[in-house]
Amino acid sequence: MAAISRDEVANLARLARISMSDDELDHLAGEMDVILGAVKRVQEVASADVKPTSHPLDVNNVTREDVVTPSLSPEQSLSGAPATAEQRFKVPQILGEE
Repeated sequence: MAAISRDEVANLARLARISMSDDELDHLAGEMDVILGAVKRVQEVASADVKPTSHPLDVNNVTREDVVTPSLSPEQSLSGAPATAEQRFKVPQILGEE
């Protein structure tokens, strides 16, 4: 016996407002039966002693120590800028704001 009948597929299609032909309903009922069978097999394998995971292998983040290094001074940073104001890059006004 199929896990999902053709009438159930037709009802789901109606609820989803999907127009389906009789051939499409028959075909989809068979496909849904295969999908539900696969889900049932997975549920049989899953047990309380198997913890849920998002990956089949352990995922470890590779991290490094943060090292503080000297950066450019404001004068060095702005040395190549075409225009500056108050130790900032000066750019053309684009939105009509001040």
